[in-house]
Amino acid sequence: METTRAGRPRLTERRRPGTTAREEILDAAGELFTTRGYASTSTRAIAEAVGIRQASLYHYFKTKDELLSALLHQTVTPTLTFLSALQRADPEPAAAQCLHALAAFDGAQLLTSRWNLGALYLLPELREARLATFWTERERLRLAYLDLSRSILTTTGVADDAADLPFRLVESLVNMWSQPPQPDHATLAGHVADACLRVLGVIDGALPALRTSTHHYLAHFGPARVGHL
Repeated sequence: METTRAGRPRLTERRRPGTTAREEILDAAGELFTTRGYASTSTRAIAEAVGIRQASLYHYFKTKDELLSALLHQTVTPTLTFLSALQRADPEPAAAQCLHALAAFDGAQLLTSRWNLGALYLLPELREARLATFWTERERLRLAYLDLSRSILTTTGVADDAADLPFRLVESLVNMWSQPPQPDHATLAGHVADACLRVLGVIDGALPALRTSTHHYLAHFGPARVGHL
């Protein structure tokens, strides 16, 4: 019989995707938090959904807040890693290339995740939970969008108050997530990346070249699931 660690047998056979008990716990928490709500989900319910004892869950996550934080990091950490790779590319992409690729990658991450983790941003409990590291990472991502947008605005002449729109446009995709993910969702992320540049005043004639560069960067730095945007 499979065990989470020595001496702690599972209550049932493996029932969740993942190669470790930690990944299975996160999958169960992602489902329950997004379908039942954070406040209405107990650690006991999460353990039962995985098929382990509640005490075993605490070997991986001491509190429900820790679980929530780990899930929320999944919505920003891969995108920050992708952005870091973009910024180290040689030659370094122009601001418009970088923003288009960032938005396409970020949007696909939100749309194609197994559970709608981005919707957790709307939970009122988020402001009360111990999530300082997540909010710090999310702010890093927002400021990266903002810096790129402002760089583009210096060339298009659009007012600076448009600079925050690309980040908000991408985050709005959590309202279009569905289970199972629809076949056109990865393509939709590409359309939103186009929209991010349009609101900053980039003309449509420049978009084909930006799409081409985004395909290149996703192929080199992105996971396979977003490589066909």
